[in-house]
Amino acid sequence: EAQLVESGGGLVQVGGSLRLSCTASGFTFRRFNMSWVRQAPGKGPEWISSISTGGDTIYYADSVKGRFTISRDNDKSTMYLQMDKLGPEDTALYHCAKAVRVDLPPRSDGWGPGTQVTVSS
Repeated sequence: EAQLVESGGGLVQVGGSLRLSCTASGFTFRRFNMSWVRQAPGKGPEWISSISTGGDTIYYADSVKGRFTISRDNDKSTMYLQMDKLGPEDTALYHCAKAVRVDLPPRSDGWGPGTQVTVSS
């Protein structure tokens, strides 16, 4: 019965910002590390960020480090991804997922349906 639903995507201009949300239900959110994964059409997934249960340990891929900020609110069972200085290379479908470890990518299934981010050039 676990469910993850992403929201907050849209069309933004180069250099713009966007904040994504991932709302969880059907499991004890505060007990799980969480991750963000993105996938461009016709391409493989790219693991971009993870956060530990309490938010104390964080991972960013080099492609987003310094521009994206991951956070979570366990009282709301919600994880966030603040994206700044967006470029065309950030255009993708963004998924959230449960993670076993912060320093490893999540399993390749069990993602939410995703929210689309499109950055206009």
